[in-house]
Amino acid sequence: MADARKIRVLVVDDSAIVRKILSETLASEADIGVVGTAPDPIVALDKIQRLKPDVLTLDIEMPRMDGVTFLKQLMQTQPMPVILISFLAQSSVEIALEGLRHGALDVLAKPSGPYSVGELRDSVSSRIRAAARAKVKGLGSAVPPAALPKPAGSRINGDRLIAVGASTGGTEAIARLLAQMPSEVPPILITQHIPPMFSRTFAERLNKTCHINVREAADGDAVLPGLALIAPGGYHMLLERAGQGFRIKIKDGPLVCYQRPSVDVLFTSVAAAAGDRAVGVILTGMGNDGAQGMKRMQQMGCHNIAQDEASCVIFGMPREAIRAGAVDQVLPLDRIAPALLNACSSAATEHLSTAVPHPTS
Repeated sequence: MADARKIRVLVVDDSAIVRKILSETLASEADIGVVGTAPDPIVALDKIQRLKPDVLTLDIEMPRMDGVTFLKQLMQTQPMPVILISFLAQSSVEIALEGLRHGALDVLAKPSGPYSVGELRDSVSSRIRAAARAKVKGLGSAVPPAALPKPAGSRINGDRLIAVGASTGGTEAIARLLAQMPSEVPPILITQHIPPMFSRTFAERLNKTCHINVREAADGDAVLPGLALIAPGGYHMLLERAGQGFRIKIKDGPLVCYQRPSVDVLFTSVAAAAGDRAVGVILTGMGNDGAQGMKRMQQMGCHNIAQDEASCVIFGMPREAIRAGAVDQVLPLDRIAPALLNACSSAATEHLSTAVPHPTS
């Protein structure tokens, strides 16, 4: 039985091998304890009541009840932090993204070989810690906002560019942000910490619900108005100059801030290629990825916006960018899109003057 001072985790998975891998990995962490395991949601329901876990890891394809159906019920009756464990198959990816929409905080790839087992071991403990601190109430229940009109008496400046970074809780934050964007909008580049294969399905989903075009970025893509490009999972995305415009470079390479794709990699490339033509946005997420890249953007004259603590699932990444002195505005999620449209309009001033509150510890 886990010590009461530890983060209490219940592992729910129909695979005995995965239950063993997760249990052994988490048992090696001094601040995390596995209080139990369950082979399906029916057993899990009983153990949740008896063991009172702080965090659930949840397989999405199980007998007796699928993970997303179970998740919906759980979020209605007893909301708690949930991390999904999914195979990298198309059907599983689509179900996992549905789970994120209904309140799951994060998704990890289920191990299918020695290399992926190592990757899961490297990341699961930090995700558990972040989940234990996350805000869960109301996740997945908010009505998507409507698209905004462009600022009155102005036009969107076609020379501008928007760069966005996010991690835990970011898929839904990005969905809400893009839902507010009118069709006439500068190019948007997005790095979301996400496993391989998930980024394409995520982009396709957004493309069906947004007024702008959204797709997974490919190497050499032109950066165009009305288009949002999402970094492919497992690869870094960079911005490069191409004549009078810009193009995308996709590359492999080492993890940066323990991530690939990395927000720092995107933001640093945007600072170098676009200079003060860019606007930076950092959304909910754990860790400090993006803080140094956003600082570089600010040094080049970019206007930067951070999501505020109250609307974040995890305030880690915005907090670190604020602490680095890289942020010009701190705003609730649903006020970021209007601020972006204003910053990218012909009527925008060179430097917007909004006080930045000191982040809480």
